[in-house]
Amino acid sequence: MPNNINATVKFHDRIAGKLSRRGGLFTFQYDPEFLAGASEPLSLSLPLQLEPFVSDTLHGFFSGLISEGWLRRLQSFSQKIDETDELRLLVNNGRDLSGAVTIEPLENALS
Repeated sequence: MPNNINATVKFHDRIAGKLSRRGGLFTFQYDPEFLAGASEPLSLSLPLQLEPFVSDTLHGFFSGLISEGWLRRLQSFSQKIDETDELRLLVNNGRDLSGAVTIEPLENALS
């Protein structure tokens, strides 16, 4: 299974930043243009800043966007994605999230 993933995070249809996984590290970084015009962050746990947020687990804000229970199992099964691969599930289903945030794969994002 390929491990690297790159995605665009949108907030109210504006590019807010990039979300990626490289090896075992997850990174979210706000887009500079979003920062220049932003009045609010995606989450209080992701304050507006130019420096990237880096972690060895998917940030809780993004993890909370993923479906749970039977829907998660169904998505995992039908899309042939390991149920524990949260970022891949998020990117594959990120155009159909509740709220103002969408996640879209970048070109060659699932490599």
